[in-house]
Amino acid sequence: MTTIADFKAKLPNGEEINLADKLGKVLLVVNTASKCGFTPQYDGLEALWRKYREQGFEVVAFPCNQFGGQEPGSAEEIDTFCKVNFGVSFPLMGKIEVNGAGETPLYHWLKAKAPGIFGTRKVKWNFTKFLIGRDGKVVRRYAPTEKPAKLEADIEALL
Repeated sequence: MTTIADFKAKLPNGEEINLADKLGKVLLVVNTASKCGFTPQYDGLEALWRKYREQGFEVVAFPCNQFGGQEPGSAEEIDTFCKVNFGVSFPLMGKIEVNGAGETPLYHWLKAKAPGIFGTRKVKWNFTKFLIGRDGKVVRRYAPTEKPAKLEADIEALL
């Protein structure tokens, strides 16, 4: 059975990491953008990270420029923007595509395991969130409009 452990991701510097290293943690995987109406959710994601990281929780953010060109910057620009404007200290990954021919295998799997409304396999917009349990399996998908604070009960249940 496929889990998060079967995938790799790239850091902003291009270094590849094995997501198997994240097994045993509760993860919130989210596609982000710096120039989106939902960008203020970085504050909520950071609050979740700070509140639950000691208990084995991580936010894993993947910048994506597929929705309205709202993440046009370089990895360094994105990192600086997030730190300066939102105090982000959780891991930012390298930019990816979440839909279409160039989508990463990780997002192909996430969407298959937790389809959107009416069974759609596409990510509709920036800040779509996927909750992953300690066993590496997808637990739930959240719409971009769901604020991070509303996920606390689900996160606590997995911790």
